[in-house]
Amino acid sequence: MTTPNPAAPAARGSDRLARFWRGRTEDAPWVRPAFLGLLAATGLLYLWNLSASGYANSFYSAAVQAGGESWKAFFFGSLDAANAITVDKPPAALWPMALSVRLFGLGSWQILVPEVLMGVASVGVLYAAVRRRFGAGAGLIAGLVLALTPVAALMFRFNNPDALLALLMTVAAYGVLRALEGGPGAVKWLMGAGVAFGFAFLAKTLQAFLILPPLALVYAVCAPGGLGRRIRDLALAGLALLVSAGWWVALVELWPASSRPYVGGSQNNSFLELTFGYNGLGRINGNETGSVGGGGGPGGGAGGGRWGETGIGRMFNDAVGGQISWLLPAALLLLVAGLVVTRRAPRTDTARSAFLVWGGALLITLAVFSFMAGIFHEYYTIALAPYVAALVGMGASVLWEERTRFAASAALAVTAAVTAWWAWTLLGRTPDWLPWLRWTVLVAGAVAALGLLVSGRVDRRLGLAAAGLGLAAGLAGPFAYTLATVDTGHQGSIVTAGPSGGRGPGGFGGRMPEGGQGGQMPGGFDGQGQGQGQRQGQGQGQSQGRMPGGTPPQGMPQGMPQGGFQGSRGERPGLGGGGGGGMGGLLNGANVGAEAKAALLKDAGSYTWVAATVGAQNAAGYQLATEKPVMAIGGFNGSDPSPALAQFKQYVAEGKVHYFIGSGEGNGGGPGGPGGNSEISTWVAATFEKATVGSATFYDLTKEK
Repeated sequence: MTTPNPAAPAARGSDRLARFWRGRTEDAPWVRPAFLGLLAATGLLYLWNLSASGYANSFYSAAVQAGGESWKAFFFGSLDAANAITVDKPPAALWPMALSVRLFGLGSWQILVPEVLMGVASVGVLYAAVRRRFGAGAGLIAGLVLALTPVAALMFRFNNPDALLALLMTVAAYGVLRALEGGPGAVKWLMGAGVAFGFAFLAKTLQAFLILPPLALVYAVCAPGGLGRRIRDLALAGLALLVSAGWWVALVELWPASSRPYVGGSQNNSFLELTFGYNGLGRINGNETGSVGGGGGPGGGAGGGRWGETGIGRMFNDAVGGQISWLLPAALLLLVAGLVVTRRAPRTDTARSAFLVWGGALLITLAVFSFMAGIFHEYYTIALAPYVAALVGMGASVLWEERTRFAASAALAVTAAVTAWWAWTLLGRTPDWLPWLRWTVLVAGAVAALGLLVSGRVDRRLGLAAAGLGLAAGLAGPFAYTLATVDTGHQGSIVTAGPSGGRGPGGFGGRMPEGGQGGQMPGGFDGQGQGQGQRQGQGQGQSQGRMPGGTPPQGMPQGMPQGGFQGSRGERPGLGGGGGGGMGGLLNGANVGAEAKAALLKDAGSYTWVAATVGAQNAAGYQLATEKPVMAIGGFNGSDPSPALAQFKQYVAEGKVHYFIGSGEGNGGGPGGPGGNSEISTWVAATFEKATVGSATFYDLTKEK
């Protein structure tokens, strides 16, 4: 087994910086350049073609734009600078992007480069965590696996909260591992992990706490010192977590509701309700009030729900497998191998503790994602990527050190063979995409497995060649998927990694083929709601895409309207077309023409909101085009009870809103179900004059009929 790296002595200022560039005295000369090269390569890979994604998820980009204009919007995570309603998450993930926009102006790079930096930082922290106990080689393997995981390459170039969440979860695990080493600073490292958990909560609420139980349990059992001291340390870390997350929650809950924005995603204007309802238990049991398709429970029959089949095979199915599962079987095998090798180690052994930390995090997250009946999207699986990568790096290192034993060399061989076979299976789901790669990976993996099987009894160089071939075979598939991901822009609420068609029958796209606005989806249905072969060339580009039998793809609930999803530029029922994204503007921001933009900017300074429209994505498109506040009635789904009809009438009477832009399903109600926005839509249609502006229907709220 590799011996622990000795802790570096305390240093300050220039001494610490010099040691960083020089490296530790026990490092081989190639270690520091290899690590810096890994970081640089990761950054260049993730920056490639970055602007092709435009504003990526317009929902969050609008909030970033608002935060760049208003510190109040920055603090609350408001969708607009006039602070009508917030996003349906806490705002920590928005803060780095909003600061970038405030410093450098609004643009695709200004929004997405902070996400890229989070990806590079995640690779660096993971390398440091694995290297400290298992050596530089293991750390480099772990960092490389993380960088080349397709869903990681997707989300570290996208503006959803998952990028910051993945970084902070990696930081938290690193802090726990440092604390498990003991010593005078152990409790500080554990409290640092608590702070990371707290800010992760402010990025994506309760998902941040998924791995908290196994990490706390490992520390309670395996940390040095007496039980009382371990419990005290955990209590201090819990206090750090409570303070780092609770300060913002307390301010929001205590702030008078009349002087802050409505809490988006909640039904009672309460962040605590949002946390434990829509963003909490509702994700587990499927009872998500205000969610897309309503909150009527899981449904969907045994083993499935509105959000696809659940069960242990979910992470390996056609929709999710290509995102994360390439090395998932290897990680599980190497977790078992690592625990077997360290089974006789003392209670405080840091190698076994590391396997328990990363393995516990993987298993609990894997179980929740596999069986949750609520909203589930493929890109959520980025949370698994650091845990998989760490276990692969650590497990490969441990077995390599033990390779002179037949059991260890056999475990290496089995891992290489299983990984190659699974890559062959995944690549077989896209038979027309790089067909040669599938068989190359299988053959290379088989040769590597044979070489690893005898690696303990052959020349070290031959063993290293077999190990290198096995690593290359295992990474070839995800590397190809990652290249396809970074070479394509992604926009909208639901995005996936890999080549077109790589999501299987259940995938739901969001990618932008050749600069287009939406992603290709199976069944002749694209990410903007435009059905191939069903387009209607009627001037405004009307289109209506329908899945066979009116059934939406996996990733969208079974309770969605059956009448076909409306096109991104097509007219919608009720108040008329708003030029929104697919599914009545739910999937992506509106396409805003020059005529509509000019109308909104005319006398814009005279109004608090230049327009109001149902649904946050529709509002986001107009706000990003004009950089002026647009009120998102009903929040993301159009189903939040904000504003009430009486409040909206007051806004109009006070001259605060210029236009109402027609959008939504039915009589203006959002896809989540009719609410106050339906009443508002009906009142607007009955009271004010309408006009077609470009491809959208505008109601001038200063001109009654």
